[in-house]
Amino acid sequence: MSEKVNELDLVRFISEQTNIDSNSIRLVLKHEQDFINNAQADVNGDVEIDGDELVDYILSRTDAHLDEITVETILDTEMDFFMDRGYAGYED
Repeated sequence: MSEKVNELDLVRFISEQTNIDSNSIRLVLKHEQDFINNAQADVNGDVEIDGDELVDYILSRTDAHLDEITVETILDTEMDFFMDRGYAGYED
């Protein structure tokens, strides 16, 4: 991604779409970034993220007092944000 995503825009988008409070959204995004940063790249330098493992990781954090549906909703809406702006898509 060549452009930096404005976190405020992302959080606002997710909050408006889901009615989830911004602190919970920021917490999920923070733990998601930690998970991605610790993921191992393959020989091509690509990192494959398993959605179920990501959700489990976030739910296992001691400060994440959220349910699975809330975490999945935040992550799904984040993907909608990136897809709407042409930053991401799904691989077949």
